[in-house]
Formats: sequence, C-alpha cells, structure tokens
Amino acid sequence: MSTKSKPLKRRHANTRSSEEDVESSRAGTNTKRVRWDADVEDSEPVEEMTESEGEGESEKVCLAVTCQFGRTGGAYYDPVTSKIFVLEDSHESPQFDITRMLVEQADPDVLLVSSKAEDGCIDALREYMTTTSGVFQVRPYKDFLPAKGRDRVLSLRLLTILTSGSAEDTGSSEASSESEPRNAYEFMRKKKQITGDPTIQRWNASIRLANHASIDHSPLCLGSLGALLDHLVRVRAVGELDDEGIGGLDIRDIESLALKEVMQINADALCSLQIFDNENHASIHSDKTKEGLSLFGILNNTRTSLGRNLMRQWLLRPSMSISVIAARHDAVACFMRPENINTANRMHTHLKGIKNVPKMLSALGSGKAKISDWLGLVKFAFHSVMLRDTLSELGNAGHVEVVKKLSDTLDVVSFKEVGNKVNRVIDWEESSTADRVCVRPHIDEDLDQWKHIYHGIDTVLSNVAEHISNNVPRDYAATLNVVYFPQLGFLISIPMLEDWKDGNITELEGWSFQFSSESQVYFKSEHMHDLDKHIGDVHSFIVDKEIEIIQKLLEEVMVYGSAMMKACDICAELDCLLSFAEASRSYNYLRPVVIEDNVLIIKDGRHPLQELVTDTFVPNDTFLIGADFSGDIHNLDGAESIPLSQEDHDNSILVCTGANACGKSVYLKQVAMIQYMAQIGCFVPATSATLGIVDKIFTRIQTRESVSKVQSAFMIDLNQVSLALRNCTSRSLVLLDEFGKGTISADGAGLFHGVLKHFIGRGPSCAKVLAATHFHEIFGDDMLTPEEMPITFVHMQIMLIREKGDPLKSDDLVDNDEADGIEEEGGMVRADQITYLYRVAKGLSLNSFAATCAQLFGLPRQVVQRARHVSRLLSTHELGLLLDEDMTDKERVEFEEAEEVCRKFLAWDLNTAKETNCGSIKQMLRQVLCKVVEE
Repeated sequence: MSTKSKPLKRRHANTRSSEEDVESSRAGTNTKRVRWDADVEDSEPVEEMTESEGEGESEKVCLAVTCQFGRTGGAYYDPVTSKIFVLEDSHESPQFDITRMLVEQADPDVLLVSSKAEDGCIDALREYMTTTSGVFQVRPYKDFLPAKGRDRVLSLRLLTILTSGSAEDTGSSEASSESEPRNAYEFMRKKKQITGDPTIQRWNASIRLANHASIDHSPLCLGSLGALLDHLVRVRAVGELDDEGIGGLDIRDIESLALKEVMQINADALCSLQIFDNENHASIHSDKTKEGLSLFGILNNTRTSLGRNLMRQWLLRPSMSISVIAARHDAVACFMRPENINTANRMHTHLKGIKNVPKMLSALGSGKAKISDWLGLVKFAFHSVMLRDTLSELGNAGHVEVVKKLSDTLDVVSFKEVGNKVNRVIDWEESSTADRVCVRPHIDEDLDQWKHIYHGIDTVLSNVAEHISNNVPRDYAATLNVVYFPQLGFLISIPMLEDWKDGNITELEGWSFQFSSESQVYFKSEHMHDLDKHIGDVHSFIVDKEIEIIQKLLEEVMVYGSAMMKACDICAELDCLLSFAEASRSYNYLRPVVIEDNVLIIKDGRHPLQELVTDTFVPNDTFLIGADFSGDIHNLDGAESIPLSQEDHDNSILVCTGANACGKSVYLKQVAMIQYMAQIGCFVPATSATLGIVDKIFTRIQTRESVSKVQSAFMIDLNQVSLALRNCTSRSLVLLDEFGKGTISADGAGLFHGVLKHFIGRGPSCAKVLAATHFHEIFGDDMLTPEEMPITFVHMQIMLIREKGDPLKSDDLVDNDEADGIEEEGGMVRADQITYLYRVAKGLSLNSFAATCAQLFGLPRQVVQRARHVSRLLSTHELGLLLDEDMTDKERVEFEEAEEVCRKFLAWDLNTAKETNCGSIKQMLRQVLCKVVEE
C-alpha cells in the first residue's frame, strides 16, 4: 500500500492509493517498438524489458543411475530443453565403462544412485562427482523400484493429457447442462467426464510411453527414472512452494540414448583434445564459469540458448550416421556460398530474437508467466516471420534438409496470428509500470469502465476527505487522509497521537477503529462504507477481469504451442549449423569426405586451436588404413586427395618419433580433432580429408591428477590405456603420447612395446593407433623392426647446427646405422642449436636431443654438459667411471686391492686345488688373502 497526499487549506486530504503510483518510476526506460500491422493503432510492444537471458542456467542437470547384476540403466533431465534422456538397460563391463560414459556425457550437477548398486559403480560415480564438485547422493533402494518408477512416469502430464477431441471429452456438454449430482454414482460419473477415467488415462499413458522410449523391459532404467522424477518433484516443491506432484512437472519429451548411433568419447579424451575448457571466476565466492580456449569456444557462435545447448550435445555425442553428417555438411556448404553469406548473417540475427519458447509456454501454462514471457512470444512470432522470408533468399538450398524442415515448420500465418493476438490484448507500457500483465483499452467494456472509475478516484477521494475534515475537531487530528487499500476498501487515516500509543484510541461518533501502525491510525466511517458499497474493490475487479481475459488469450495461444516448440527445435539446429559455417569461413575450414570405408586420409591437416596461437603453423599429412580394409584405395570417394607416395605405408598403426618439443603431441591431437570435427558436422582444418566413421576415441595424452584420486600419475595412465584395450574396435581411434614415461625406462619401454604388439596381434580387429615415444631401444632386433612390422614410422623434422657450424637435418639421422656414423661420441649427436621444422617425414628419428633442448630452454650450460657426459657413459656401459670421480686416494688403493683379490679368485681353478690336497677351501682363501696383504 502507498499513499499520495494532497494538501488542503485547513487539513490534508489523501487521494487514492494504487500500484501504478508505486511503480511509476519504472516507466522511464528506453523502448524499441515492433509494429505488426499498420492498421492496428498503438500496437507496438516494448522491446527492451526485464528478461532473463540466462534461461535454464540456474537450474541443474540431474542424473539417476544404478548398476546391478552386470547391467546398468539410468535417466537424466536437461532443464534447458525440459527433456528426459533415458539409457535402456545395457550390459556393463567390470570396469563400469558404460556408466562412466553416461555420466561424462550428461555432466550432471546432481547425481543419484541406488544404495543397492554395485560398490564399484558407487565408488566410480563418487570419484567423478568429487572431481566436478557436484552433488552426490546415495538414495534408498526403494526409490529405485521398477514398479514405483513405472507408476511415476505414467503420471507425467506429457503422457496423461491427450489432445482435445479425445474420448475423455465426450459427454462434457451433457455434463455441463446437468444439475448437481444427487448421489455418489452421479458424482463419480460427472468426475470422470471432467477429469477422465483414471484407468483409461493410465492405459493411454502406457501406450504413449512406448512411442517415446521402449523401457518396459528395462527395470533398472524404470527405477532410475522414478527416482529422478521424485527428486525433481521435491526440488520443485521446495523452490516454488507448489506441491502439484509429478503431474506438475514440466517435461516436454522423453528420448532414448542410442549408443550405437553416436561416437563414444570419454572425459579424458575430451579434456586431452581440449573440446571444452571451463575457466572459473577469479572470485572464490562466485561459481560462474566462462569458456576458455577450446573447440567449443571457437565453434560456438550460437545466438539462442537452445542452440547453445544443442551444440554442446553434438560435441558430447558426435554422430556415426553418414546421412546425418552429410546433411549437416550440406547445410554448412550452402551457408558458406558467397551469394548466401549476407543471407546467413541476417538469419543468424533473427535467431537472436528467438528465446526459449518451450520454457515460456510452460510458465504461461502454469500461471507463473511474467510480462517478459508474453513479450518473448511476440518476438518469436515477429522473428520467425522474418526468418521465413529470409529463407526464401538462399540460393541452391533446395537440397538442404534443415532449410526444408524449417520451411515446412514455420507456419507464418499461425505465428503472425499469435503475435497479433498477444499484441492486441496486452498493454506493454502499463504492464511494465504495474509489473503485471495488463489489458489494453477497448478489449472489454466492463474493464474499461472499472479502470475509468479507478483512475478518476483521485477527485472523489479529495472531495470526500475535504468534507470529512470540516467535521473533525482540530485537537483530534491536525491532518487527515482518505486512502484506498485493495481487499480492505476505503479508510480514514489520521496521525498517531501520543495518548493513543498505549492502546487507548478514541473514536469519533460514527467511526470504528480498524487497525494502526506506528505513525497512522485507520478508521471506518459511514462515508467509507458508502464508498465500499457504491465503488467497491475496484482494483480487485480490474485484476480479476484481466486475469480472465489473459486466460482466454492463453487458451487461444496454446493451440499453436506444439508447432512453436517444434519450430524452436529446428531453429536451434539451424543456429548450430550457421555457427559451424561462420567458424569454417573465419578459419578457412574445408568440407571433408565421409565414407563407409575404414580409412583416415588427411592432406595438409592443421590443429584448430594451435594455429590460432602461433604466427605460422606447418600443416601435415596423415595416412592410416584400417586393418579390416580390403578394397582398392583408388576407388574411394575423394581418392584424388590421397597422397600416392605413401601407398606403401597403408598400415593402421603410426608411430611418431623425434626430438623433444618438436610437435609430436600436436600432430597426434590434430588428427583426432579433424576426425572429431567431421563427425559433429563441421568442416575441418585441412586441404582435403577422406575419413571413415570412427566409433570411439581413446587417448593417453593428459594425466588428470587430483588429490581426491587415490592413484598415482602412472596408475591413471594405465587406466586410460586399459580402457582403450578393453573397448576399442577396428573402427576406433587410439592416441598414445609417450605411454610408459611414468616409471623406470626399462618397464615403460616394455609396456609400450607390449601394447603395440597387442594391437598388431589383433589382426583385422586392430584399431587405428597413433603413438609418439622416446623409447628408441624398442626399435631393435627381434622387437619392433621397421622392415618387418605393419607399422608406419614417421618423425618430426628439425634442423641442427653442430659445433663446426654446418647445418644438419633430422632426415640425416634416420635409423641407427646412419646416426652412429655422424658424430664421434658413442653414437651421441651433439649440436649447439636446434630449429624445429614441425614437418612430418618418413622413417625413425632415434635421437631426442634432450640436452640440446634443455640448453635451449634455459638450463645452465654446466648442467647440460654434465648430462651429456653421463649419457655418453651410460650408452657405452662405462658406469664405473662415474663411481671413480669422487674417490679419495686411500679409497682408490682399497678399491684396487679388492679388484686384485677378485681377479685372482676368478682365475683360480678349484678342481686343481682339490687334486693337490692343499686343505679346505677356507684355508686356501686365507692363504691367498694373506699373500695379497704381504705384497
């Protein structure tokens, strides 16, 4: 309540109080108007109003999962799209690989697991949530019962509420004409006609559930889904103070996670390839993050929240369907055509005006909508019409699938009608001032009359206050106000006197005390009762009538609800593809050729992130043929891009060697990222690329250590390689960057050699493997002989400047025999300077040049010289010289005496000594020692 005082000559009389007076200060904001029809007067809505741009950011992704008897099932809720994704019961490995994959792809903020889940599964999930700082809860097994889960999911409004015209609506007209039920039978019959038969509703819900996901025979999935819905209901009841049960949840759709249709890539691979990179806020009190230098960061030019969420899903689950990938590539190619660039930019601009319409419709349907939600519908209608007009300007877009779907979905007539209806009914300026949805004039005659009375009540109250003040003694009240309170009516307000503060308030004749505050006392009089009777609670009448009109408008708008939501989903897809086209045009990406054959052929490939942070990036080729490939390379699609000079290296394993810091890791990563980008539907940083479908990507590149993990760095590396060996197929891509470096060199080299031999032994089931190593000792006889093994050996070129000043290329150091003849110190190649060429060449480079790199990167010269000396002694097996360096003269003499004793003992023939009967062996040794001492 607020008051607005008006001074009089003798006393003060207060005019009416209204919510408009309270909020009048909010009306002075800049506005931008949108006009639909020229014949509609004053039909422009306020464009800039308070609106939540971060839709869904405050809500959390929740996942429920359980694993029992070697099977796993789960479900998670995406708050941005209001969808539930379910994983049907699947066979689980002893290491819980599928469960880990589900958690990594969902990336939940809250994770629920059954108390009867296997201990290993619980430990793995707890470890993951500890590293991500999420909420981990072990819920009672009763929450995960399949029967309860089925009951809960069948109670969803998505499944129970059918469209109009269903069998449940039959007879509603007859029921409305009947009088009140006269017995229990009529009461139940009438209730069924209004709300529907619960049995029929449940039967319909079970049928509709099968249309969304086949989980009837997945008890673990059903149980997880029930636990998830229970959690969402509890959160909603606490946050919104609204306990409508499961039927009140906003669930748009239920979708199945098809593991066979998407590439499997775990969190280690995503981190190693730098697909995502969330940077935390500098303040420890803020949980906000921003995207750092990552693939998602350079590709994400989306304009809508739904598009941003969809792109994240595409990057988490790259497609394995060639038709889906080709459709996305066709769209990107169309948007990148020179004649379509301006049109694509305008389309992206119109997408920026489309907000999360499904969320808005949900808020409207639940009665919790704000004025920004109604404004969002108008903006959606306007921009969808403009977007539909812009689509027609695209050239050569008849074969683009997303354009055809959007053209069919954008019902311009219907959406324009929605915008006109909302814009014609809602008064945007008054709504902004009153902070509620208000109705325009000339919509309802009674509403206009009540508003006229309400807005003209100032004069009435001033006259009444002046009349009352003439009959009030001066010593009773120095000032007097007449105020209006919604729901309470009209009251006389006078200042609180000191004598009244103890509760003894004096009433004038005909006045009745109502209530008081610290400074004012409020009374009712006969005049106030007359005002209540003749004018009444006008404000409540206005609000009620406006609610009734808005509800009728909502019913008219919701007729087009499903069409608008479907259009939003396709707009999100268009948003992602336009972002891919913008990034491909900015960074000079080209279209790859994706085929069924198991090949990986890249010409002049580049790393999409590394090239952004370096002045010059050197592109490189890659040529890998799957072990199960049996066709002719020349018959492949895009065969003109195949480097024919490498046909003799058609292997599925590639080993890269070279000096330290020469770019081996970047080379391995760029190959995987090019394959990855092709399967999400984006163009790739290469001159040309002919790629087969990859089902899984495994990496041993980055060791993500944490104090919360009871594992050493080497143990984490072993887990990553173990995961790859257990799950890889001939279609998988495995990256091994210096595997084995976390332990002693002998064991590390043995492990690396064993892993490569294991892949070779798989034959046609061997995965495509790219490895980098400094374990040069494994490339010897009877181990990994380059001439005999089906492995492609390459190295990264460098340029050396030796002490004499003549340059030396790393190509001259290929293979052991050549390297031994170049420098004089036991096969050690020395150089004062090293220049990295970052170019891939054939053959092995068996020198790491660690000492030269150490000197180049700032280690003191004496340290480097000492390292070279020790390395030379180790390579020539002269370790004893290291022990002699710090010995004193006395220790040296003792060492020589001990050496003499050992030599004589080794030269002694024990068989001859026994034949001469010189006594026991002990006596003979004593004689030898005494002789040595005397000498």
